[in-house]
Amino acid sequence: MLKVFVVILSIVPLHAFASQFTQDLANAAIERTTHNVTYDGSYFSLSYPNGDVPSSVGVCTDVIIRTYRTLNIDFQKLVHEDMLSNFDEYPSKRIWGLTKPDKNIDHRRVPNLQVFLSRHGVVLPITKKGGDYKVGDIVTWMLPGNLPHVGIISNKVDKITQYPLVVHNIGAGPKLDDMLFSYKITGHYRYEP
Repeated sequence: MLKVFVVILSIVPLHAFASQFTQDLANAAIERTTHNVTYDGSYFSLSYPNGDVPSSVGVCTDVIIRTYRTLNIDFQKLVHEDMLSNFDEYPSKRIWGLTKPDKNIDHRRVPNLQVFLSRHGVVLPITKKGGDYKVGDIVTWMLPGNLPHVGIISNKVDKITQYPLVVHNIGAGPKLDDMLFSYKITGHYRYEP
């Protein structure tokens, strides 16, 4: 007697394979899109630790900083402390002419976040496959005019492209967009303390 086995395939949501931490991170990132934020990269004097610019303003890095801060992870403190001991590893002197760390701005600069994530997170391959970018991954891009940019992979996918949607602030406040491959990717990281 011949037995026939039927395999039923289902589409598994992107978040089905995510850890609780990355799910919480993705939810916190999506929550950021509900805030009315004016794009403003001005220098502010911040308290330390857990200092933040006024909640009504921010840039792309502030999306990352505020998302992680929801989970009690303070990039201001982490980056500052790493820079105190390893200043020459960071591009602050080369790019901005600084001679020492600045707790008010260092964590708000994409190149500094890239160095920190390379040193303390997981550096992942840069590919053209949407499935290689997982919930909670941090991605950096170079925008036209040599402007660095950063965003975080959400737990949602675009219905047409099937690419994971990205939470980022490219000038109009925090948004959830299908923009993963819209610009040149310069970094792909995972940071789970």
